[in-house]
Amino acid sequence: MKYFALFYDVVDDFVSRRTAYREEHLRLVRAVHQRGELLLAGALADPADRALLVFRAADRSIVEEFARNDPYVTNGLVTRWEVRSWTVVIGDDMFGSNPKAV
Repeated sequence: MKYFALFYDVVDDFVSRRTAYREEHLRLVRAVHQRGELLLAGALADPADRALLVFRAADRSIVEEFARNDPYVTNGLVTRWEVRSWTVVIGDDMFGSNPKAV
């Protein structure tokens, strides 16, 4: 399994506009989290202009599929998204596959 970071750039009035899509977004987030693919997720604050979601998945297509189906993306609240591979060197790895620090 690999780690991936999904970055969202969001519209200026994201906090006020997300209300209409928030429950649908959270349903999707909870489903992916329950499958063990999504580890952490949240909006960055001060300003609330980006979000970060951390995945652990077999490949990036899982993360890309999530983003393409996210109501925040499909309804224009996310202006740009990017998936980046993430090499974890130090940290708690509950799955026991974390590489040793070099």
